[in-house]
Amino acid sequence: MTDTPARLLNLLSLLQTPREWPGSELADRLQVTPRTIRRDIERLRDLGYPVEATRGPIGGYRLVAGTAMPPLLLDDEEAVAIAVGLRAAAGEAVEGIEEASVRALAKLVQVLPSRLRHRVGSLGAATVRLDAGGPRVDPETLTVLAAAVSARERIRFTYRAGWGQPQGGGTETRRLVEPHRLVAAGRRWYLVAYDNERDDWRIFRVDRLREPQPTGARVPVRELPAEDAAAYVAQKLSSLTTTHVAVVTLHTPADRVSRWLTGPSDRLEPIDDRTCRLRTSAESLEWLAIRLAMLGCEFEVHEPAGLRDQLRILAARAAAAAVAPEGRAER
Repeated sequence: MTDTPARLLNLLSLLQTPREWPGSELADRLQVTPRTIRRDIERLRDLGYPVEATRGPIGGYRLVAGTAMPPLLLDDEEAVAIAVGLRAAAGEAVEGIEEASVRALAKLVQVLPSRLRHRVGSLGAATVRLDAGGPRVDPETLTVLAAAVSARERIRFTYRAGWGQPQGGGTETRRLVEPHRLVAAGRRWYLVAYDNERDDWRIFRVDRLREPQPTGARVPVRELPAEDAAAYVAQKLSSLTTTHVAVVTLHTPADRVSRWLTGPSDRLEPIDDRTCRLRTSAESLEWLAIRLAMLGCEFEVHEPAGLRDQLRILAARAAAAAVAPEGRAER
């Protein structure tokens, strides 16, 4: 390969794969000598790409994190995926991220080939995002919490209680915790953590959390008393706000209804290729009955008994509404 710019781009594309590349393998891939590879690596370094070299029989080259972010090479599907993600992020519940997402999207679209720009533009023109409102989260707070989770580092913060309190109310306390995971649930973010002062697991609304400060103290991994962090948040939220738990057998394959069952308390388990078991919850039996009726399949209610009564009421209302008014013919 004699075209140096093209060869550098191909070399950079290979190095962006998260692995270490022996110089001999790079030379074979690009059909050049190892000496040319060494020169090209130096050119990439001069352009700001942090390429690290290791010596020895299994040594090689790899791209590492640097002090600045040089341009990336993306394939077609990666570029479209990032553009779609930036459009979605522009309406997310993270405070201040909308403007940054729009700026990044504008830069990306500007350099996209026309065929990809058309795909991204068509998607944007065909979709509208419904703003559900809700609290916004400081992205810097999310970043600090995520770093503490990754490093298994204790963190302190001020937290405003909110359960059962009027909006904006609640007592503020300083907390010392061992962060486990961040969980995004709809428009809200939750931190799952072990509270050292209360000697128990807790969930914290991130929008009610401020002044997070890492302590530098590393801690071993604790075993969460749930299948995973998402299940733990769902369980806690259910215990705080829900009064009715339903167990239902649906006479339809699980994959047909899974996209309609995305609530934090929804648990869907296949029984066989034609039936599945649903465990869900809500604050009212009427809403549970309506949700089940909207699934468009036959089902059996195992519990609670009151849900069957509510379904009979709903069925009677629907049957009465289906009858044409007296003296008026059906059209």
